[in-house]
Amino acid sequence: MQIPAAFEYERATSVEHALELLHARGPEARLLAGGHSLLPMMKLRLAAPEALVDIDALAGELGYVREEGDEVRIGAMTRHRDILESGLVAARLTIFTDAEKLIADPVVRNRGTIGGALCQADPAEDLSAVCAVLRARLVVRGLDGERTLTMQELHRGPYETTIGDAEMLVEIRVPLHMGGGSAYEKVKRRVGDWAIAAAGAAVRLEGGTIADAGVALTAVGGDVMSERAQASLVGRPPTEDAFAAAATLAAEDCSPTTDQRGSAEYKRHLAHELTLRALRSATARALREEI
Repeated sequence: MQIPAAFEYERATSVEHALELLHARGPEARLLAGGHSLLPMMKLRLAAPEALVDIDALAGELGYVREEGDEVRIGAMTRHRDILESGLVAARLTIFTDAEKLIADPVVRNRGTIGGALCQADPAEDLSAVCAVLRARLVVRGLDGERTLTMQELHRGPYETTIGDAEMLVEIRVPLHMGGGSAYEKVKRRVGDWAIAAAGAAVRLEGGTIADAGVALTAVGGDVMSERAQASLVGRPPTEDAFAAAATLAAEDCSPTTDQRGSAEYKRHLAHELTLRALRSATARALREEI
């Protein structure tokens, strides 16, 4: 039987209370949101926090999806299920709906949260690529105030973030300017499994050319964002040649490793093909928005 190491348990009743508990407990404390990533790691002794601060009661305070101005704001405790079922997200941030359909299974989606997923910093986690594609801003709060990060600034490396010991992610702010023309593609071994490889793309069209683009990859190493692929698309018409060139750059920029899910060569092939498919779907959706 897999049993985690001993730990102390606290239950937060507000964001401020959670921050106070983190400050009091020190660097060996961890937040517990949905628990579907942290608890399995604790059972395997891959993580051994001295204290858990349970923030499940904060779902009412930090569980929301709402449009404000030119962006959609998503509370960090919003469940995957609620994002998947959101009409606003389906209409304005299509890539989120694509990805949420492919995340784990209903049991996980009913409990897992977007904040927990992003802060786990798992290289095979889907929503990090989704947020990177859409240039989301992440609001991190501490006892002394708030700061805002990009996805690139949030993740220090696999399973590491730049969030401080007495800070927590409270909100994800997603610009709307490319959300409707976006898509996510994923290959996995079986339903509910982590990705072998996945790709997200977003396209904004102006006057028949690509005015802005986002491309990001999941589970294939390297940086999530493919800056070269994005730059290669801007100013070009949305053609197969443009998509193929961008997909080639994205595949070159990743650094997959051979493991039980497949060879590095196979994963690089998937990175190319899934980027191509995501760009096609994203552009088709962007064209429908223009009509």
